[in-house]
Amino acid sequence: MTKTPHIGRNICRLRELREIKQETMAEELGISQQAVSKLEQNETIEDVTLGRIAKVLGFSPEVIRNYNDEAVINNIQNSYDSSTPLQNNGPFHNCHFNDKLEQALEENKKLVDEIKSLYVALLKEKDEKIVLLEELFRKKE
Repeated sequence: MTKTPHIGRNICRLRELREIKQETMAEELGISQQAVSKLEQNETIEDVTLGRIAKVLGFSPEVIRNYNDEAVINNIQNSYDSSTPLQNNGPFHNCHFNDKLEQALEENKKLVDEIKSLYVALLKEKDEKIVLLEELFRKKE
């Protein structure tokens, strides 16, 4: 039996992993903290809302839909072949990452690149605002 993902819980977990408070997320979404709390209790969320949340969290909607703590832990546990005796290269000499973990790592690399570009864009926007404020200040003098 396939377990349906609880999108609200996934949002909550990923928000916590990003160290984003509900209040901060609420501000970014233009809603109240209580509304964020209610979203995190919903098993399903509309695609449009999920897209907005994904943008705030810096993940794709697919990552949010498919996130699963247990799968991540199982992937890590299964990647180590404990039946092989320790070798000179240490206990992780025969560590094998499965396809899903490798795919998750690739997605994380893409997300890091997206975050970097967003950060650069935010810095540029901040600099532009500073220039505008300086110009306004000079005009008032």
